[in-house]
Amino acid sequence: MSKTVVLGVTGSIAAFRAADLCSALRKEQGVGVRVVMSDYALRFVGELTFTTLSANPVITDDNVGDYADRPEHLALGDIADLFVVAPATANILAKMAHGIADDIVSTTYISVTCPVIVAPAMNTRMYEHVTVQENLKTLRARGVTVVEPDDGILACGDYGKGRLAATETLLAAVRESL
Repeated sequence: MSKTVVLGVTGSIAAFRAADLCSALRKEQGVGVRVVMSDYALRFVGELTFTTLSANPVITDDNVGDYADRPEHLALGDIADLFVVAPATANILAKMAHGIADDIVSTTYISVTCPVIVAPAMNTRMYEHVTVQENLKTLRARGVTVVEPDDGILACGDYGKGRLAATETLLAAVRESL
């Protein structure tokens, strides 16, 4: 039985670790991967990386309409068995919690009817901010699975909770959801 995971990659330094997740997902038996990337994610990791790892064209705001007779966010919503946003920035969490659909990742979220997993990655102060925590609470109440970030040294040099969860932790959540 083949399953399709749509991987949303947003603009965090942890975007390079999403490439590991994409590769690991593709190695899972019977799992196909489609990737949507925000403009800010593209500043951290190139589209070609995810095209190569997923063996599918990456959908960005710049190429919407290039690959489907139907708008990509709807086409992906039709085939997605699971939508994973990793890394999930404070920005995408706010968009998801408040129904803002102004880029390919947030628009895809609004179009899927499958289970959703988010994996936050950001500075500890940002992660612990009341606004981010309220947005996560809202998403959990709607059935979104939140894979908590790890503790450790962050890209900015601070130590705390905010590192993207380990690939194996994310894979375990995907397996459970599928």
